[in-house]
Amino acid sequence: MLRVSRRLALAGAALALTVAPSLMQPLQAQDKTTLSFAGVTFSEAGRGDRLRAWVEKFNKSQKKIEVQTLGMPFATFANTMFTQMGGGGGPDLIRFDTIDFYAAVPAGRILAFDDFIKDSDFKLSAPNDYLKVNGKRYGVAFEISNYVMMYNPALLKDGKVPTTFDELLTAAKAATGNGNYGYAYRATMAERNGFWQDLCNYVFGFGGRWSDGTNLTLNSPKVIEGVAAYKKMYDSGAIPKGADAATYRRMFWENKVAIEIDNGGVAGIFNQQAPNLAFQAAPSPFPTRAQGLILAPLTVNANTKNKDAAFTFVKWALQPENQKDLQDILGASSVATVVPRSPEDLAKKPWLKVYDDQTENAVPQLVGGFEVRTPELQQIIIEQVLKVLQGGMDPKKAMDEAQDLAVARMKK
Repeated sequence: MLRVSRRLALAGAALALTVAPSLMQPLQAQDKTTLSFAGVTFSEAGRGDRLRAWVEKFNKSQKKIEVQTLGMPFATFANTMFTQMGGGGGPDLIRFDTIDFYAAVPAGRILAFDDFIKDSDFKLSAPNDYLKVNGKRYGVAFEISNYVMMYNPALLKDGKVPTTFDELLTAAKAATGNGNYGYAYRATMAERNGFWQDLCNYVFGFGGRWSDGTNLTLNSPKVIEGVAAYKKMYDSGAIPKGADAATYRRMFWENKVAIEIDNGGVAGIFNQQAPNLAFQAAPSPFPTRAQGLILAPLTVNANTKNKDAAFTFVKWALQPENQKDLQDILGASSVATVVPRSPEDLAKKPWLKVYDDQTENAVPQLVGGFEVRTPELQQIIIEQVLKVLQGGMDPKKAMDEAQDLAVARMKK
C-alpha cells in the first residue's frame, strides 16, 4: 500500500509559481486530434531522434491522431510537469521516472489505466506490477533498465567469473595493481543518488529490503549483511576510492577496471564508445538474484481532454512490432512486454540476454510503501552507511541508528 504524507502527496500542486506555458492544448488540425508527449529521452542525442521517428510511425499508421514529442532536460523536467499539471495543463502523455510516478498518483495527476487497458490483453513483464497502486494500474513500462555484473575477461587473472560475493572479492583483489582496479562503485555523498543505486544492489542481492511495505526494516539482518558486504569491498583495496561514475566507467572501457555492477544503459554506452572492448555480463554474484531497477513508466495526464486518443497511442505502443522497434532503439533496456532479441543481436551482443533475463528479479530502488519519501530516507541511510565505510562504525549499530532516525522522520 502506498503511504504518503499529505504534505508530499500534494507536492506536485505546491511547486514554484513560475509556470512555463502550458504544454497541453487540445488542438484540432485537419480533423486530427493532436496529443503532446513529453519525456527526457526525446532530448537525448542520437536516441532522441530515433524515438521521435518511432512516434512518427504511429502518426503515419492512421489519420485521426497526431502525437507531438516534447524533449526536456532532466534537471527541470519533473518540476515543469508537476507545475503545469497542478495548473490544469501539461502534456497528454508523459514518460516519468519512478519517483515522480509515485508522487503523481496520490496527487491525482495521472489517470488509472483500468477503464481503457486490460492487462490480459498484453504480455506485460513483472516490473509492470510496480506501476499498480492500491490494485489500480497507472502506467506501463516505457523503459526497463536492469543491473547485472559487467566484466572484462582480459583483466580477470584466472579467467574465472565470480558467482559468489567471496569470489567477487577475490577476483577484484587479484585484478588490482599497476594502475588497474578490480572493481568500482560509488561511496561518496557527492554521488549520493548513484551511491544509493549501488547500495540497493548489495542490499537487495543479500535478500534485504528497506521496508516490508508497511514498516521500515532498515536494520533487518539481511539489510545489515548487504551493508557489511559493501564495507568489505570498500576495505578491499580493489576500488578507486572517491572516483565518480563518469570516471570509473571511462576507466572500464579503457581496460583499467575489471568488474562493475551497472545498468543496461551503461552497457549500451560502452558498446558505442568502445566497440572493440570485449566486455561480458553475468548475474550479480550475490546470494539472491534481486537487483535494482530503473523503471520509466508511460503515463496519461489526468488533465487530458483526449483520453481515448491518448490510450489509443498507449495500445499502439504495446503492440508486439512496436515494442520490438522501441526495444531496438533503447539498446540494452527492455520494454513493457517480453520481446525476444534477434539471433543477430545476440550474436553481436551476447550480454543483452543477461540483462533481459534479469527483468523478473528486478526491484525498484525505492522504499516500498514510502516511495514518495524515499529521498528523505535515502539521506538518512547514506549518512549512516558512510559512518560504516569511513568511520568504522559497526554495520548493525549504524543501521539501528538509521532505523530510529527514519521512524522518527516518517512521523513528521
